Amino acid sequence: GRHCPEQRSYPARSHPNSRPPGSSAQPPARRSAGRLHPPQRAALAASCARGEAALRGHPWCESLRPAPRRLRPGVLTRTLLNAGARVVALESDRAFLPDLQSLENSLHGQLEVVYCDFFRLDPLGCGSMKPPAMYSEKLFENLGILAVPWTADVPVKIIGFLPQKKERNTLWKFIFVMYERSSIYRYGRIELNMFVSEKEYKVLTAKPGELRSYQALSVLWQTACEIQLLHMEPWSSFLTNSKTRGLAIPKSMVRSTRMLLPNDHLCLVRMTPRRDLFTGGMTTTNSSTFIHMVKQCLAKRKSKLIDRLNSWSPDSGSKMLRELEIPENIITGNLYPEEYRRLFEAMEHSKEFSQSWLYDEVLENNRNINF
Repeated sequence: GRHCPEQRSYPARSHPNSRPPGSSAQPPARRSAGRLHPPQRAALAASCARGEAALRGHPWCESLRPAPRRLRPGVLTRTLLNAGARVVALESDRAFLPDLQSLENSLHGQLEVVYCDFFRLDPLGCGSMKPPAMYSEKLFENLGILAVPWTADVPVKIIGFLPQKKERNTLWKFIFVMYERSSIYRYGRIELNMFVSEKEYKVLTAKPGELRSYQALSVLWQTACEIQLLHMEPWSSFLTNSKTRGLAIPKSMVRSTRMLLPNDHLCLVRMTPRRDLFTGGMTTTNSSTFIHMVKQCLAKRKSKLIDRLNSWSPDSGSKMLRELEIPENIITGNLYPEEYRRLFEAMEHSKEFSQSWLYDEVLENNRNINF
């Protein structure tokens, strides 16, 4: 939540109801030989300049509070500029490039426009890349941003809207690349400041026992990041669907995993990777096993954890739970994220679980998601 006056902001665009006009990201405030000075931070915003919100503890806070009107294209980018931020706009729609480039030319270095879709960085597969898809390595190199150690301060801040049609898949993609420290996370603890639907925010922050919303994503995001709600904005504040003139998500409750969750707002959420994520036995090598373990445990949130452990290593579950001082009758939906991590690290050092099928199966399943 701390912000340095010299931090940069990069907006990227992806509006929930329609295609956004340009993403914004702040370029390095100072460069030396094309490189960002280590003490400085950058904030990238991904395809998201169609809304406003409060970034608490930051000079943008008051100026980003929504006005009592429908928010129009470019509001976020212009708000960041008006607050004095140096912005890099990542724009994925050619139709918006001319206006943004004209604005860029008039601001004498405060705005930098890049034809790029932030949410299509580093697609699976290999070969030549056609814009707006791009490799993060090329984007960060062009912006003069250097990789820093994971324990260093946040080097880049992303501000944007998660694509509504692929919101869940995008959250899973970030989980995989974060735990692998690949893609944008090769450069350090990249902070995301994203507008997400209220239903997904409820999942990200769900607590044990809230079986309606406590899922694998809850455990994995809470283990990896500090999650902070910065602002909630009603859907009615945003542009309507151009065809139906109605809201993109008109219902106050939406069906999620066969249950209903509230969905009246867009939520601006800050997700800052934890400095200690890769300590105590968690590494980029075995983190995919942790992801798979959590997914398997929470596939049935009312099942007993001991039964799941015994399925991986017969008759070993009781001993493991006693050592960790976890009740033997606990169900998987009642275990805290930090307890899942302790369980995983104990299994990593256990002879009983070293040959479990879990460790073989993960090789085939850990990336089997269609992004």
